[in-house]
Amino acid sequence: MYRKLVSLALAAAFSVPTLADEASVKKAVEARLGGTVTSVTRTPYLGLYEVYANGREVIYTDEKVSVLLVGSLIDGETMKNVTAERLQKLSAIKFSDLPLALAVKQVRGDGKRVFATFEDPNCGYCKRLAKETARLDDVTTYTFLYPILSPDSLDKSNRIWCSADRAKAWNEWMLDGKAPDGKAPDGKGDCDTTAVKKSIELGRSLAVSGTPTIFFADGERIAGAIPQTRIEQKLAEAPAPVK
Repeated sequence: MYRKLVSLALAAAFSVPTLADEASVKKAVEARLGGTVTSVTRTPYLGLYEVYANGREVIYTDEKVSVLLVGSLIDGETMKNVTAERLQKLSAIKFSDLPLALAVKQVRGDGKRVFATFEDPNCGYCKRLAKETARLDDVTTYTFLYPILSPDSLDKSNRIWCSADRAKAWNEWMLDGKAPDGKAPDGKGDCDTTAVKKSIELGRSLAVSGTPTIFFADGERIAGAIPQTRIEQKLAEAPAPVK
């Protein structure tokens, strides 16, 4: 009986994932993909490891990295999308680290609820989001100009940033289609659009691959144009950022 218990204990000990296991998986996946792996975590599903790579995607593999599985992992009992939930957590940021001075700031009501977005002025989904956020009250929004769709996107972003009232210029373009009248820098003016360039660099460093992308006060991100009700729900869940 004692020998049987010892055998079971040893089997259990060897089945517990170790940092060495995760480190070896990390090294092997990086060699296969030629990219950067941020983290490796063993899951409770089929002995699979969750690999968070390139700051934006989750891949699953076994301890020998004999397969690489891309796609959503669904819990068979709860039917929850495990991958989506994990990706939301893994891609979270520290909201207080955002350089908010680079963003177009808008305050409605008491402005206590806060979120930030990365948006391209020529993005149709961003214009849809603008209609939803226009219905919000008691919020402060920070819009980082993220012109990634076309050269014209950069021109419009520069003109919005160079406008006397940036928030007004942004809203008039996104909601009403009125082109921004700010003068784009041509080497002769004194408008500094360094903030737009820095916003692009910031978005890339945060692996923002599409617009709009929303960051809430708890650091979690949601990509795409979501309805006002979902924004309200998330604002209620997210604590106020630490100042």
